[in-house]
Amino acid sequence: MLKRLYISNFALIGEMDVSFPGKLTVITGETGAGKSIFLEALGLVLGKRADVASLQNKTKKCIIEAEFDAKGLGLKQFFEDENLEEDNHIILRREINSEGKSRSFLNDSPVGLNTLKLLSEKLIDIHSQHQTLLLNQTNFQLEIVDAFAGSLNLFKEYKQEFGELAKLNSSLKNLLEEEGRAKKELDYFQFLFSELEETEIKSGNLKKLEEESAALENAETIKNNLVSAANAINGGDSNALVTLSQIKVLLNTISKFGKNYGDYFERLNSVYIELKELAVDLENAEGEIVFDNIKLEEINSKIDKTNRLLKKHNVNSEEDLLAVKNEIELKLNNFNSLEEQISNIKNQIKKLQNSCIKKAKEISELRHASVSFIESQVKTILADLSMPNANFKIDLIPLAEISQTGSDQVKFLFSANKGVALNELNKVASGGELSRLMLALKSLLASKKELPTIIFDEIDSGVSGDVADKIGIILSRIGKNMQVVTITHLPQIASKGAHHLFVYKKDDSEKTYSFIKELNKDERINEIAKMLSTGNPTQSALKNAKELLSVN
Repeated sequence: MLKRLYISNFALIGEMDVSFPGKLTVITGETGAGKSIFLEALGLVLGKRADVASLQNKTKKCIIEAEFDAKGLGLKQFFEDENLEEDNHIILRREINSEGKSRSFLNDSPVGLNTLKLLSEKLIDIHSQHQTLLLNQTNFQLEIVDAFAGSLNLFKEYKQEFGELAKLNSSLKNLLEEEGRAKKELDYFQFLFSELEETEIKSGNLKKLEEESAALENAETIKNNLVSAANAINGGDSNALVTLSQIKVLLNTISKFGKNYGDYFERLNSVYIELKELAVDLENAEGEIVFDNIKLEEINSKIDKTNRLLKKHNVNSEEDLLAVKNEIELKLNNFNSLEEQISNIKNQIKKLQNSCIKKAKEISELRHASVSFIESQVKTILADLSMPNANFKIDLIPLAEISQTGSDQVKFLFSANKGVALNELNKVASGGELSRLMLALKSLLASKKELPTIIFDEIDSGVSGDVADKIGIILSRIGKNMQVVTITHLPQIASKGAHHLFVYKKDDSEKTYSFIKELNKDERINEIAKMLSTGNPTQSALKNAKELLSVN
């Protein structure tokens, strides 16, 4: 329940601190006095966007504070979700500085606007004049049906799942498009990868192949040179080893005459042994040289293929080719992963769709079961509001496929008079008729949603006389079970209030300010008498005002 509203430096209000005792509170005042300003301020503290233009004094900040009694509202889950300490006494505060920047607080803890909006939905329902247009909106119509059907929570779960389903379907569409593009390239990339795989790309392999090719192409020259070199070392009568043997004898003879001569002999002997081994290695190497034209062709083919791949992929080395191969392999793996993702998402969609269909069916059954009761309740209230011939019907049209509204499309049909066919509200209802219908629906909805507070901004628009009196009776009846605040221009409704707040303007030397005060009994008589008169209240108007208040 709204207990108190404090406003500072907002629009025409310098400072206002008003209490709301409960039951039915009426707010009256001349046109332009600022009755709707407090609603605008309340809207800000409940999460609406701020505008620096609303600051009365641009050098000071605007402060709006709303105090609520939340006992018994079951807000434990909300506080847990928002990581806040639960408290039955709630103070919401909004501060807007001269630059238009705002800060929001819940019991002195900084919070975002979205938190205020979520909480406000559980605390209060504000019916402004333009909200009559909601009657034609599917969401509002469904809210009424689901409130009576007891399917609000189930429908909330359904909408969440349906939203997830829509996201999954969108993701699947994107993945399938990506798969289509990938399939066009798949064969090409598979060919490129196989080509690189068959070539057996290795770092340094090309250089090795080129050396092998050069060796095979020059096999005869290599063989001849090896033979000649081996013969020069160890072939014929005058080879290198024979000459070295003769030198060895000479040095050995003098080695005993000095250590250095001995060293010369040893060094020569080492050369002799090494050269002798070299001759053997040369002979062995020569024996291994075989000219193999088939192998040469194979090697040259590998070299050509590698060079073609280097040119094809516009790279300079085998390392670069390996990088290209890895990149292509990653694309191929991604395609396989894409197929797996598509399979997984299809399974998720199937599971979620089945759940949505099941919930939609349950919701639809509950809705259909509640329709006749809602229709009868609305007709009863409309009859109380001097519309005895009004007819109201709810059409639930089955949909071929589930949608955001479930498996039903809803339409509210209305007729105010006998002999007039039922039709959609915007085609047959006048402003006064819509106001009365909205009051009927809002009063029913408020009781089902168990909101602690409902505020009406001129719900009496377009009506007068006896109808206004009956609207006041209904508002008073609602006020017995919950807090009701209504802004009105009609004395019949103003007289029904358990509390009466009066909004008025005063001028000082520089500005005009709006004020609000609670009227006592005598002040109420005078104010209602003014509402009954065209000028200063007459004696008959004062008498009438007393009668209205005494009846209520």
